[in-house]
Amino acid sequence: MAANNNDFFEALELLAKEKGVSKESLVEKIRAAIVHAVRRDYGGSDNIHVDIDPVEETFKIYIRKEVVEEVTDPNTQMTLEEGKTYRSRCRIGSVIDIPVKVKKFGRIAAVNAKHVIRQGIRDVERMQVFEELQSKQGELVNAVVNRVDPQKGNAVLLIGKSEAVLPKNEQVPGEVLIEGQHIKVYVVDVEVSDRGPKILISRTHPGLVKRLFENEVPEIFDGTVQVMGIAREAGQRTKIAVYSKDENVDPRGACIGPRGTRVANIVEELGGEKIDIVLWSEDPVKFISESLSPANVVSVEMIDTEAKTCRVTVPDHQLSLAIGNRGQNARLAAKLTGYRIDIRPESGYYGEE
Repeated sequence: MAANNNDFFEALELLAKEKGVSKESLVEKIRAAIVHAVRRDYGGSDNIHVDIDPVEETFKIYIRKEVVEEVTDPNTQMTLEEGKTYRSRCRIGSVIDIPVKVKKFGRIAAVNAKHVIRQGIRDVERMQVFEELQSKQGELVNAVVNRVDPQKGNAVLLIGKSEAVLPKNEQVPGEVLIEGQHIKVYVVDVEVSDRGPKILISRTHPGLVKRLFENEVPEIFDGTVQVMGIAREAGQRTKIAVYSKDENVDPRGACIGPRGTRVANIVEELGGEKIDIVLWSEDPVKFISESLSPANVVSVEMIDTEAKTCRVTVPDHQLSLAIGNRGQNARLAAKLTGYRIDIRPESGYYGEE
């Protein structure tokens, strides 16, 4: 049955705009829904065809059957006598397209079609949300705090039109989130679940710091300065190793910015988290020395390069600075360089058995 149905295609156009989905996606879902509805009334499966032309605003529904001598499957076959009622010159082996009148669907089939269409639209919306969020994986996104669970501390954020949960353990320790607050989060991963796309976000991930530096430091954004590694204890301290192939560029100075404004903006975004910017070097001795900043290093002795262990000597008065509060400075330096670092005072071997 070929038919003009302006109302149908006008509704299709409005639905596409309202839901923000493509007309082509909706057409495919509606085609599948009609096939499903026809199957309920007429049986068969692969031989049901629905042609929808949004440009010409026409659609045609028909069941395709083959003319045979003996019918074994009435859903897909018909006798020569039946075939001639549709086409007088048909013969054995002819394929007949039998028009289906939409009115014959019946109420149950129509309701079923509506259900499938609704479900199809939801599937399209979910896929569009997934594709949109997936494109943000590994990126920094702006979010608004929608609500905070007073017991568990988990926060529900709005990212565009989507909701995402920021778990308590992915929030910066000591940070208090309030409804309506605008924050930046790092998209760790995007997964597909039975309930639709699930976005995993974090405020503690090292990637958050890297993206903040990319936003603040043009030299990092354009690749002149490279971030070679980040070690972070969220809410307290971060060490970031930077490097530039251009000898005329000071990578540390670029990250600090004029009067320290660039790094200050990042520290403010992170709620006062301390940031050490260290120079990366392919020479492990130089890199390890740098990583213990702000402490000065007298010497670095490589104990086992394969096991990545070393002994670092520092001035006596800088021993506590090199180790840091509760060992934090040494711990972050070890994480940044990948080396196990044994720190000793210059006057003698501290802690040696």
